[in-house]
Amino acid sequence: MAAGGFCKLPNGTVVVALNLPSPADGSGCVRVLVHAQNRARALTRLRNLGLRAVYLRGNAAPPTPDEITAVLHHPDGLIWRTAPGNGVPIMELWRPIRALLRRPTAPA
Repeated sequence: MAAGGFCKLPNGTVVVALNLPSPADGSGCVRVLVHAQNRARALTRLRNLGLRAVYLRGNAAPPTPDEITAVLHHPDGLIWRTAPGNGVPIMELWRPIRALLRRPTAPA
């Protein structure tokens, strides 16, 4: 099950954060942030992009204030980067979701 969480903003919208297996190559995890009117719409946005088995159960890994700022300043309101592993932070820029879904797979 993917770790994740959400944060309700003062204007009533929510930011949902999920750690998911990378859909591009299957190895590693990505941290996806979605800004939407509510949690259901945030998950629907991800499912409409082809990430069908995305569920949010609990609030174990809510978005940090820096993550909330990043997603609010992105025009699509849907971004990702490599998920930090074993408590080691990854210093990587946030990318639009299109970059994740169009990543070429390694030749076999």
